[in-house]
Amino acid sequence: METHPRSLDYPESSLERMIEDESELTAGVKIIPGRQYGFFTDTTLCIGCKACEVACKEWNNLPADELHITGDSYDNTGRLSSHTWRHVNFIETTVRDNNQSAFQSGWLMMSDVCKHCQNAPCVEACPTGALFYTEFHTVVVQQDICNGCGYCQPACPFGVIDLSISDGKAHKCTLCYDRLKSGLEPACAKACPTDSIQFGEVAELRVRADRRVEALQAMGVESAYLYGAPGKPGATGGLEHLNAFFLLTAEPEVYNLPRAPTRPAARAWTGIKAGLAAVGALALFAVAAFARET
Repeated sequence: METHPRSLDYPESSLERMIEDESELTAGVKIIPGRQYGFFTDTTLCIGCKACEVACKEWNNLPADELHITGDSYDNTGRLSSHTWRHVNFIETTVRDNNQSAFQSGWLMMSDVCKHCQNAPCVEACPTGALFYTEFHTVVVQQDICNGCGYCQPACPFGVIDLSISDGKAHKCTLCYDRLKSGLEPACAKACPTDSIQFGEVAELRVRADRRVEALQAMGVESAYLYGAPGKPGATGGLEHLNAFFLLTAEPEVYNLPRAPTRPAARAWTGIKAGLAAVGALALFAVAAFARET
């Protein structure tokens, strides 16, 4: 990424004030309310450093989860949770042998996060309005309105939202809503040393992602594809598309992602019809029983 001309206005190593629209300098994008912003995560660039996890926890003042190795990966968080809003998956696919080139690896790595769905099931399921779309079309939970009912948890097809044992309320990634309002790039993307996590306007990120897929396929990585872009795996069942989407090189299930997620609301009428049928059958049984007695 080229250096923005405005960077010449700030030669000092430390400043006494915030830089206005700093995201222009760090991400090449000016944050304007009313536009859609999100993440493009290129897993082929992820080195598993977990800088995104640390930056997320530091900025959002999130406590640590488990402080031990899980036993099935070089990982100590294991999954997204109410206290872990970014999680780097370490997926071992093959055991390295002496015939592999030096740059090859038997590991897949992916920094997982809330998908900030275009048509978010969690927002539909929330009875109090605690979950809402921001002016940047990201999805945020308002803890002062959340009543801890947990309806958002089964509604999320990606298993992102979690209830905290400390306050009983739902928590998840906010895409650094407070930073966006101040013109700052989200902490995880800003901390990523390889630009595996890229922040920007969703439409522009898709163009960038398509070019990256084409480049990888031209280099022989024919398995590269987008997850969560319109018409792709992950953008199914009425979700339309994911504002936080991914470039993957293996099947979605390998990354613990559903191939064809759906909105529970789309299945609600089936359940309603089944319930009505059951009530009707019970009513007919009651009428028949009453008729026999009389």
